[in-house]
Amino acid sequence: MTITIDKTSVSRTEQKELLKLSPFELKDKLISLASEGEKHSNAQMLNAGRGNPNWISTTPREAFGLLLQFGLEESRLGSPLPDMGRMPQKKGCAKRFAEFLQAHANDRGAKLLKDAWDYGVTSLKFNPDTYAHEWAEGIIGCMYPVPDRMLHCTERIVHEFLVREMCDSRPPKGSYDIFAVEGGTAAMCYIFDSLMLNHLLHRGDTIAMGVPVFTPYIEIPHFDRYAFKVVNLDAGAERRSDGSHSWQFSDKEIDKLADKRIKAFFLVNPSNPPSYAMRQSSVQRLVKLVKSKRPDLIIITDDVYGTFVPGFRSLMADLPQNTIGVYSYSKHFGCTGWRLGVVAIHENNIFDKMLAKLPAKDRSILNHRYSSITLAPQKLKFIDRMVADSRQVALNHTAGLSLPQQIQMALFSLFDLLDKTESYKKLCQLIVRRRYEALWDGLGIPAPEDESRAAYYAQLDLMVWAEKTYGAGFATYLRKHYECTDVLFRLAENTGVILLHGGGFGGPDWSVRVSLANLPEETYPKIGQYLLEAAEGYVKEWKSWEVNNND
Repeated sequence: MTITIDKTSVSRTEQKELLKLSPFELKDKLISLASEGEKHSNAQMLNAGRGNPNWISTTPREAFGLLLQFGLEESRLGSPLPDMGRMPQKKGCAKRFAEFLQAHANDRGAKLLKDAWDYGVTSLKFNPDTYAHEWAEGIIGCMYPVPDRMLHCTERIVHEFLVREMCDSRPPKGSYDIFAVEGGTAAMCYIFDSLMLNHLLHRGDTIAMGVPVFTPYIEIPHFDRYAFKVVNLDAGAERRSDGSHSWQFSDKEIDKLADKRIKAFFLVNPSNPPSYAMRQSSVQRLVKLVKSKRPDLIIITDDVYGTFVPGFRSLMADLPQNTIGVYSYSKHFGCTGWRLGVVAIHENNIFDKMLAKLPAKDRSILNHRYSSITLAPQKLKFIDRMVADSRQVALNHTAGLSLPQQIQMALFSLFDLLDKTESYKKLCQLIVRRRYEALWDGLGIPAPEDESRAAYYAQLDLMVWAEKTYGAGFATYLRKHYECTDVLFRLAENTGVILLHGGGFGGPDWSVRVSLANLPEETYPKIGQYLLEAAEGYVKEWKSWEVNNND
């Protein structure tokens, strides 16, 4: 059914005011328009504004449920009281777990638990009783996290997962220290706070940011506590031969990092919203620049979308000494509500070396800050300071991600590690890529080929289309007569489609972000078609305007 896309009822003045909001807040106004439209038309709301995937990984959750039964059985041993158990006992725990697995061999999740058990004991050489007891105690959550940064066995498991997925199974020499946190957003809060608290960054410092980027990351540096000066590395500047954006950093943009005034470089890789991994030539140029000119450069990389690019390799693998790596399990495993993320820092890193070289006065202040949790505060690693800082130091004894969350994280990691054919990962990649192709089918344009694409989102620059198809005169007309968000309001009000404003992510003003994660495949051709029809509506208005003004 064809939907007529008329002008929006939201005035240009109101649109200008709403542009002051984050794209995620602006979305609420669009949803309100779409909801109202549903009442008075056949339009169905299609909210492609959020990145929450509409799939979940089931097997690791089934294993979690079965493991919880084992944990409860362990707690009931020697406890005759109704409704009350005791803490699981370590001695003999492995033998009892083996018996439990045998008794529940046909239950859902049993195969993953059995394979995960064998992997831990055989490949990672875990002590059987220690491994089984960590699972039993962790799954029922009866203890504080010990160690507070991350459970011993769980950290080893997650380390192997990061080596496989973030390092393409080609890790640098040495190992990573890992801090389990409440999702990627918590990781970023902890990182920036600890960099400031430990005098590695200072209020008013200059940092570089790869844009377009997740909107909150644009907003955070400008908060009064940081007041950072921001230099943008713009992935929207480079164009392909057909005029479309490559969404890659040109050599000129990478070379901005040679400026020693820039203390840190922050990026999301693969990017959000363009959804492209940094190409290999840019990575090589950055590696060369850091090693030859900027060995002091702090790099913070959010790699949540890494698993959607075949053969992805994070900067934490190519520049391990300089990089703080962040990974969230939310998108790949469909677990945004679990809040599972990690911070990873290589054991040989510039952060610990920078701490040792701080002025004596700063070192004295920091030694005092951490003196209540260690007798040798000067030896405390940066990542362990981050753990303490996450609980204002004084509450360090209660730091750490909840144990059931850590166990679910371990099971997600084990599921991935034991999937030798990568069938689940390939399916996730296929889902978003098919939706990407479907969107372009609706637009009536062939999708550009690019191996670095994650395809979790699509960022479409309508002004590129306008200039290429109808020339500079049409583009000038759009800029003069409309706000860049006008198309979003037209789509929401007339078709029920919710998209986000790409300019709010530091991208081109007339670009839109389409989430390819949260709607069925068959809806994306409709979104593409509606976008095309909306664009053609502007063309008709422009042609009419030209006729009237030429008269």
